[in-house]
Amino acid sequence: MAMDDEITTELSTRYLDLLAEVSGTGRTPRRAELEALRSLGERGAEAGHSLRELVTRCLGAGRDAWQSLPGVSGAATVSELRRAGEAVLAAADAALAALGEGHERAQRLAMRQEEAVRREFIDDLLFGRSDLGTLAARAERFGLRLARAHAVAVAVGQEPYDDVHPVVRRVERELVGRFGERDVLLATKEGRLVCVAPDSEQVVLEAFAQLALHPGAGYRPGRRVATGRRHSGAGGVVRSYEEALDALDFADRLALPAPLLRAEELLVFPVLMRDRAAMADLVHSVLGPLTGARGGARPLLDTITAQAESGYVNAEAARRLGVSVRTLSYRLERIKSLTGYDPSQALHRYTLETAAMGARMLDWPRRPL
Repeated sequence: MAMDDEITTELSTRYLDLLAEVSGTGRTPRRAELEALRSLGERGAEAGHSLRELVTRCLGAGRDAWQSLPGVSGAATVSELRRAGEAVLAAADAALAALGEGHERAQRLAMRQEEAVRREFIDDLLFGRSDLGTLAARAERFGLRLARAHAVAVAVGQEPYDDVHPVVRRVERELVGRFGERDVLLATKEGRLVCVAPDSEQVVLEAFAQLALHPGAGYRPGRRVATGRRHSGAGGVVRSYEEALDALDFADRLALPAPLLRAEELLVFPVLMRDRAAMADLVHSVLGPLTGARGGARPLLDTITAQAESGYVNAEAARRLGVSVRTLSYRLERIKSLTGYDPSQALHRYTLETAAMGARMLDWPRRPL
């Protein structure tokens, strides 16, 4: 390109003028001369020249012009030639350092601008805050084809994730090493690590989950990973992301032990919470009387949950609660007498389980209904 020729020509001219002046006077490069070279380094980077290309251009020009430099051609003695050579080498060192600083400065600015664009795209993609047609066109820049079906996996760690977190670097390095560039987007969002992959690359999401939960020696393992269901289009990414976040939220509220969650396995919870008022009424009507028990509702509420999780095997439920089977039997009787629901009857059992689950999702009795 003409602009490229202009930059490299000007660089060669300024570089050789500096060497010629320094070879004859022995002075050091002036600030203005070095700043001009920094500027050329920036312009070269913006025009697409690599730093290696620019440095090679300067060194080649200096080598070709060496014998014609005034301080070299006019040296009468070996001592004068040595002084001229030392001055030229020192000036070349300072000049190339300035050129490199300018080139790196432009690269850093470009990276910051690219990261800002990428961050804006991720925000729009995950929150659906942009026109879908425009979003799809922008997605191609980051390797995503939103016309396909995608799924989203979200990992939470022992501490918030950011772009320079060691685990994030580890997961990114391993995924790229195993799968290369496969229409996959990895990003951090609100302290979580997010992976977006097409439906055809479910193996990538599985690898992402395993790496986040078990990143290897020297890395802190993730606390939990949730995956949303597969959906088509740009809006499908938003839906899958929200499903993954909901799964993480339900898991925390219900103290689910599983480190890996799939939204399709937790569909009952959004259904139960779709009518929050109805769920609150169920909790109040069924479990409200437990607040009159000695010690409050919590021990009896935990008993209902432990019974359900243990398959209504009293010995196992008692072990989970850390109480004797006799104490467990006493609590079950109290639940029956206070609520009127008998855990030994199937319909009553289902009602108690559902109400107990709703209580955990609504954080009752810690929070009033």
